[in-house]
Amino acid sequence: MNAPITLDDVRDAERRIRPFVAPSPLYDYPLLDEAVGRGIRVLVKHENFNPTGSFKVRNGLSFMTALPEAGRARGVVAATRGNHGLGIAFAGRAFGVRTSICVPVGNNPDKNAGMRALGARVIEQGCDYDESVAVAARLTEEEGASLAHSTNDRAVLAGAATLSLEMVAQAPELDAIVVAVGGGSQAVGAITVARALRPGLKVYGVQAAGASASHDGWHAKRPVSLEHADTFADGLATRSSYALTFPTLLDGLEDFITVSDAEIAEALRLLLRTTHTMVEGAGAGGLAGVLKLRDRLAGQRVAIIASGGNIDEATLLRVLRHEI
Repeated sequence: MNAPITLDDVRDAERRIRPFVAPSPLYDYPLLDEAVGRGIRVLVKHENFNPTGSFKVRNGLSFMTALPEAGRARGVVAATRGNHGLGIAFAGRAFGVRTSICVPVGNNPDKNAGMRALGARVIEQGCDYDESVAVAARLTEEEGASLAHSTNDRAVLAGAATLSLEMVAQAPELDAIVVAVGGGSQAVGAITVARALRPGLKVYGVQAAGASASHDGWHAKRPVSLEHADTFADGLATRSSYALTFPTLLDGLEDFITVSDAEIAEALRLLLRTTHTMVEGAGAGGLAGVLKLRDRLAGQRVAIIASGGNIDEATLLRVLRHEI
């Protein structure tokens, strides 16, 4: 399989991040199973319980612990819609590294505030994530800093994969994992771990219909870029696929589907109702995918990833009022 990381890379990342972040729980909820139906048992990997409220604290810690001391001394720059930046800022504070985080104008204000509270310099430029990536690349050159890309970095991918390493140990009987895809780090992690430890475990990808570049490219068998990314699930709002993750998605996903913002919002409400835990739009993407795939998943044990819980109040109110 075409993969940028190995199981040894994942285990090395787990060893490096473990002093800073504990394994997250994998819970089942009979009320959620009842709502999903078709005899599906849904297990929820609660990455929303992590420090910074997201799985991306793993990515940030894996990146920072793998970065040579000289790279840390130059400072670290990242682009984000929020959770990757929070992870990098958290790791920067832990190691005394200066961090600069580039976000688009109008980004989630709570995520911006969280990054600043962790000591990061937050730079608001660009209309979306992809434009913020260009800002980060320019800043890296101007300041001589180290770039922490949210997807195109092997240490980042290995960090994301540690959650799947935990999952297969916590529930060795799993039949499938349904993963929401933005850049694809979670999905690549799940594919890498499954192929090494559980070859029969199927991984399904889910992407927001308004930001479907990786999905479209998967079905076309070639990378695709879009002009716009339109979804309230900011963690999924990317306009292109990525060099390090796309080939693995192409080789390793069992299927790749899209879900509408309305379907993501309904999944978010369902998680709130049945698990009494908070997720953001991207964190509900996996459940939205299960609901769409439930005829194919009937009778199976299926894991989803509550990848983050950092939804801002205004967006949450829109979801609860059924305005999305």
